[in-house]
Amino acid sequence: MLRLRSSFLSLVRAASPLPSPPTHPCAWRFLSTHPAPFSLEGYLVTACGLTPAEARKASKKASHDLSRETPNKLPYSPRLNSASNPDAILALLSGVGLSRADIAAVVSADPLLLRASVKNIGPRLLALRDRVGLSTTQIARFLLVDSRALRCCDVVPRLEFFISFYGSLEKVLEASKRNRILLIASLERSIKPNIALFRQWGVRDVAQLCSNFPRVLTYNPQRVKEFLARAEQLVPPTSGLFGQAVSVIACVSEEKLAAKLEFFKRTLGCSESEVSTAVSKTPAIIALSDEILLRKIEFLVNEAAMEPRYIVERPVLLTYSLEKRLVPRHNVLTVLKEKRLLSSNTNFFRIIKLGEETFKSKFIDCHEDSVPGLADAYAAAHAGIVPSKV
Repeated sequence: MLRLRSSFLSLVRAASPLPSPPTHPCAWRFLSTHPAPFSLEGYLVTACGLTPAEARKASKKASHDLSRETPNKLPYSPRLNSASNPDAILALLSGVGLSRADIAAVVSADPLLLRASVKNIGPRLLALRDRVGLSTTQIARFLLVDSRALRCCDVVPRLEFFISFYGSLEKVLEASKRNRILLIASLERSIKPNIALFRQWGVRDVAQLCSNFPRVLTYNPQRVKEFLARAEQLVPPTSGLFGQAVSVIACVSEEKLAAKLEFFKRTLGCSESEVSTAVSKTPAIIALSDEILLRKIEFLVNEAAMEPRYIVERPVLLTYSLEKRLVPRHNVLTVLKEKRLLSSNTNFFRIIKLGEETFKSKFIDCHEDSVPGLADAYAAAHAGIVPSKV
């Protein structure tokens, strides 16, 4: 029996030998190593010229932007699992004349550009140069501001339209900074219908309105029609302030608007018609919080000795910063009056309206010798620091 078992085990070992060690000199290396996974952070350093700190920041931004742009998908992009797609994108950017420094700046601002579709990005980049007529510098500037539009849609027709509408690429880019979806919104469903509504309402300078408040261009046209109707109750459409009224109305509900008008009536002791006149002069006061308005009104009445009616008749006073303008300038005037360097009946409102450089020239620089420390006290007050006695 034992002899039979021994023979069986010998047969099993003979039929199933253990694997022999590899004999090829490179075999051990092949079996023991794997290709390193692609690292966007490392690629940004080696291929794009970013510093390790810049690359780390850009890589985190890529992860954040990818999860935001594709919220229902895993935070993974097949075009960023190797250097193949990023290399092709860099070649396209270089092909339209961007320098290494330009490319580094662009991919640092929008690292997801490296995962964009090459077959889409290539023709669009060339069209920026050959169809829109942008210079290399302008292409770089556009990409720094809104390369997402290049990734997400055929941006060229939109860019052509907006350059014609606003008058220059720079104005388009400024508007795009204020409305991040401006260059990806539909021209036919949103942009053009809204512009037509502004013209239908008799707005004098539609481009200017849409420069100050470009977000209104991408709203649903039905909402814009409602904004226009409500703004018309505050300011005539032909007024240069109508655009300001539209921008305010777009951010304030009917209930909040009514409450704000009541606040002015109660705080300044004025009638409904007087409040309406004040709002028509300066629609922006509607957007200020009650707390900020109350602090300004209390200062103007108690410290600057203004009558509430005087403020109602000059509502622009309420738009100036309490900390940066009203208080610091009032302090300067108080010092000058105490030293009899300024008439006691000097008009504070006129002084408040002066530009910063004009104010400093007329009321600080010319008194440098007679009132030492005035400039430092004003700078401290302007920075929110309580100045020492001058």
